[in-house]
Amino acid sequence: MPDTDTPLFAVVTGGSNGIGYALARELLDHGYDVLIAAEDEAHLADAARSLPGDSAVQVLTHAADLSREDGVDNLYRAIGDRPVDVLAINAGVGLGGAFMQTDLQAELRMIDLNVRGAVQLAKLVGRDMVARDSGRMLFTSSIAATMPDPFEAVYGATKVFLRWFAEALRNELKDTGVGVTVLMPSVTDTNFFHRADMDDTRAGTMENKDDPADVARAAFAAMMADKDKVIPSLKNKAMGAVADLLPDAVAAQIHRGLSEPGSGKS
Repeated sequence: MPDTDTPLFAVVTGGSNGIGYALARELLDHGYDVLIAAEDEAHLADAARSLPGDSAVQVLTHAADLSREDGVDNLYRAIGDRPVDVLAINAGVGLGGAFMQTDLQAELRMIDLNVRGAVQLAKLVGRDMVARDSGRMLFTSSIAATMPDPFEAVYGATKVFLRWFAEALRNELKDTGVGVTVLMPSVTDTNFFHRADMDDTRAGTMENKDDPADVARAAFAAMMADKDKVIPSLKNKAMGAVADLLPDAVAAQIHRGLSEPGSGKS
């Protein structure tokens, strides 16, 4: 870390809970001031109170609907002129169920948040990073991006987009001082499955879910090492490698066993 009186600065979207909250804590532990952004102002306030800010580092909050263009613009304005050293594009939602039965408006909003909002924020903050020739971007994709995702068809597609968007961006920026890393977590112990209406799935009921703190530590280490991607834990690395090698139809059937409604009851 540079010798400066001003702490480094990180922005974490979706930072009020789950992996985003764990990323914020990890960055604070490494001496960053952190701005956490999410839609719910009360949740952000609760998160800020529980994060380990002190006289050396600060926790800042910004409430915005990042599925909307004006919400992302407002976040960018809130960042102001302060250089962003780390941008963790983590905000996202899921939705389980058969595509022909799920709510279209919920899926369109998911695309707006997971994809459009990520692209917009990466463009705005990334241009500033390139102008300074310094910065790191972390995109939270998913191990779901290694396979077709029945009963999470739209969610899985958004994570595929983030994976390859970030990898392409990394290649474009390889001769600059801006690093890009993709985080591809597996089943993690957050409220994701409840919010995605997947409590009754095998993935949702799984007992040995990954700890968000472990995911965040792996993500931070990979980002600082300028790795292209990170799949936390050996078992998940093996799962991702196998999924990449399997025929798509076989990989889709495996995912179906985890995500099909009612699969957690058998």
